[in-house]
Amino acid sequence: MKKPVHVAVTGAAGQIGYSLLFRLASGEVFGEDTPVHLHMLELPQAIKAAEGTAMELEDCAFKTLAGIHIHDNAEAAFNGIHWALLVGSMPRGPGMERNDLIRANGPIFVGQGKALNRAASDVRVVVVGNPCNTNALIAQHNCKDIPPTRFSAMTALDENRAKWQVAAKAKVGVGQVTNMAIWGNHSSTMVPDFENALIDGKPLTSVLTDRKWLETDFFTTVQKRGAAIIDARGKSSAASAASAAIDHVKNLLNPTKTGDFFSAAVPSNGKHYGIPSGLMFSLPLRSNGKDWEVVEGIKLSDFTKAKIKLTTDELLAEREVVKELLG
Repeated sequence: MKKPVHVAVTGAAGQIGYSLLFRLASGEVFGEDTPVHLHMLELPQAIKAAEGTAMELEDCAFKTLAGIHIHDNAEAAFNGIHWALLVGSMPRGPGMERNDLIRANGPIFVGQGKALNRAASDVRVVVVGNPCNTNALIAQHNCKDIPPTRFSAMTALDENRAKWQVAAKAKVGVGQVTNMAIWGNHSSTMVPDFENALIDGKPLTSVLTDRKWLETDFFTTVQKRGAAIIDARGKSSAASAASAAIDHVKNLLNPTKTGDFFSAAVPSNGKHYGIPSGLMFSLPLRSNGKDWEVVEGIKLSDFTKAKIKLTTDELLAEREVVKELLG
């Protein structure tokens, strides 16, 4: 057996956490020869629910599950971990504007960033809790001793949503859709880049020639899918968000197939595609199994550039809202 991997999941007793933990424990992500220790972080009032989830994990008898550790203290939960999946955050309530949600969640990620800084040294941090880009930025700024490139926010859910919509329209398997970049913020301004995506290795736009559908129905369906799910089921995305978090980790852990790329929000440094430095911005990436890099040379049309400017402006505005929390 390989060296054990310690993985922390915040909001572990919530819907996304419940869908996520079993897949992390099963050997699917880190391999069937890697023992996994799960560190479950919850609020004190949710510890009993976390204990019930732990009992179910035990009852699955996963060969790779080496330990379960339940905490209501972030520093204890993060002690010695290799991965932190920051899922828990305050949901948007009735009448709340997006900036209200950002301000409400900001202090949570200040505390978790500081706890990571004290408790973990060799860690990769994935923020799932919304608004995930800005929450990731806050955590990263409050974790000065860990390289910024170890922080990312999840846009794999947006990528998956876009791939499914395209596959359904083209009447192909979703696995035939590749290189679907998501630019910018995980919000209604995100940019699903159909112009550079491929279907069976061919330019998507040569297979789907209905440009009006791509620029309107496709775009808005992907951008507003989360709201549509809430409207349909009365709750936010859970299983699909957990599945995307698994995809996100796998994308970072495994070498990217030659010619392919994936999407994740990472710290911008001002050197790629005109994106200002100091944002947590979704970009097309590839991984060598250890480190990620931004895919260069993607051509952007005036249409896509205009959409990217909108999502960039939104992220700049969000950064201004939380500037006092960035240290």
